[in-house]
Amino acid sequence: MSYERFAYVYDYLMQDVPYDGWLEFVNKHAKAYSIQGGKVLDIACGTGELSLRLVRDGYDVTGVDLSQDMLMVAQEKALEMNVKINLFQQDMSKLDSLGEYDLITIFCDSLNYLEDEKDVKNTFKSVYAHLKHDGLFLFDVHSIYKMTQIFINQTFTLSDDHVSYIWDCFPGEVPNSVEHELTFFVKDEETNQYERVEELHKQRTYPILTMKELLEDAGFEVLNVSGDFTQEAPTDHSERIFFTCKKK
Repeated sequence: MSYERFAYVYDYLMQDVPYDGWLEFVNKHAKAYSIQGGKVLDIACGTGELSLRLVRDGYDVTGVDLSQDMLMVAQEKALEMNVKINLFQQDMSKLDSLGEYDLITIFCDSLNYLEDEKDVKNTFKSVYAHLKHDGLFLFDVHSIYKMTQIFINQTFTLSDDHVSYIWDCFPGEVPNSVEHELTFFVKDEETNQYERVEELHKQRTYPILTMKELLEDAGFEVLNVSGDFTQEAPTDHSERIFFTCKKK
């Protein structure tokens, strides 16, 4: 599938993703630490939905993603909006020569795609190296509850006129991990035929205590851990865990 077609599927299926919630989370912390309008590095920026919202709110934004196709779509969106955004293809665990930032984000549970603790640790070190002194690092991950109780052994489906999918979730090979087997059926408007696309996504998460230890080992001060877009401590049923950290 070409990147244009994949981006169409990606953005179509992500219509209900809470980008505005992440934007509000960033703005609230940027205001609290007097870095509104500062330099932001948006890691795993995908097709640029959050990055471009940040640009509109006055930030100087650089986006990083592993997928060149996603970045091409993000660049097209920026050109259509007539806004400036710097985009780079890099692995989040091996960030290199991107300068220093007031604030760095990794949202939409993108960190969960790192399959081992070493990669998480290297990512935290890479982020630390690209933050200014007292800079903020904001990210979220799936909770263990979501991975083990909501995803594993479940099937999710969607069927409409444009895109349909079957999404099966199976236990991964390591603790607190899941494998997502996705089968998409995407309508080709020219031929009125449906193209079948299969993907396998692997995700893994860790206990909050483990994440805090990895962050502190990388040099961060963990300011707050909260659940589900709130400032409150996570509960046993929180699905998304947010970390607010500062470079010491």
